[in-house]
Amino acid sequence: MSSTLLLKKDKKEKRELVNMILDRFLPRKDDYPKEIHKAMRYTLFAGGKRLRPYLTLLTYNLFRKKITDDVVKAASAIELMHTYTLIHDDLPEIDNDDLRRGKKTCHVMFGSDIALLAGDALLIEAFNFISSITTVSPETKIKMIQDMAVLCGERGLIAGQMQDIISEGKAVSRKTLEFIHLNKTAKLIQLCTRFGTYMAETTFSNLQKMDEFGKILGITFQIQDDILDVEGEEKELGKHVGRDQTEKKATYPALFGLEKSKIIAEKYTDVALKILDDYGDRADLLKQLTRELLVRKS
Repeated sequence: MSSTLLLKKDKKEKRELVNMILDRFLPRKDDYPKEIHKAMRYTLFAGGKRLRPYLTLLTYNLFRKKITDDVVKAASAIELMHTYTLIHDDLPEIDNDDLRRGKKTCHVMFGSDIALLAGDALLIEAFNFISSITTVSPETKIKMIQDMAVLCGERGLIAGQMQDIISEGKAVSRKTLEFIHLNKTAKLIQLCTRFGTYMAETTFSNLQKMDEFGKILGITFQIQDDILDVEGEEKELGKHVGRDQTEKKATYPALFGLEKSKIIAEKYTDVALKILDDYGDRADLLKQLTRELLVRKS
């Protein structure tokens, strides 16, 4: 089987594992009060690729093979966190978007008030998922909760989102642009590689390497996201394109131009792949995923 087909098969299998855990441990859509649970599930099961939980599971598989429910729970917690950010980003008060994953956004379907609460509920549920894990030491579980709070809080993801908002319509420096991309996107992807290594209970050296890999991969992912907003297709992306330019967002194409942005993304990809060289054949799927993300169309 080719590496491309192997990656496709593995992604499908692991996506199904994540969806099963999310479905099993979240309230049913008809549980009282129905509207909040319907809204939570609406965006969560709207057809996302589950890239972040997949990256978590691939990182875990570098060091251990058997995937348990607890490992999938850790990966699923990140998807809950990610979906909360999408719901809030789409709100009229922030990006005011009406299309996500090829469907109407949560606030369009349920109203801004319910969408806000649905995002809040998914955020809190992410911590609940981690707290329910029983197969790692209490110290490791506390570290996972701390890392999620720091990387996704006002010192990480929210800081990046804040700077993204206040930079609209302004000429920004490369330093500011890198701060936005590192925090609003890369830190959540760093959390994936951290959680994968935590659940595998591997060495601190491995944690450091995979943390750096996650950071580089996350920055590359956001640069490619910037590029796709310029030249991507709405049907493939499942969201509107051209909004960065309309809203005068701080992006790599806006600061460096399209072609140079592609070169920067390629260089970051090379750095990420170099980190994985230390793991030999065990990292084949991670390498394939890294290359695929550079040329993705959605």
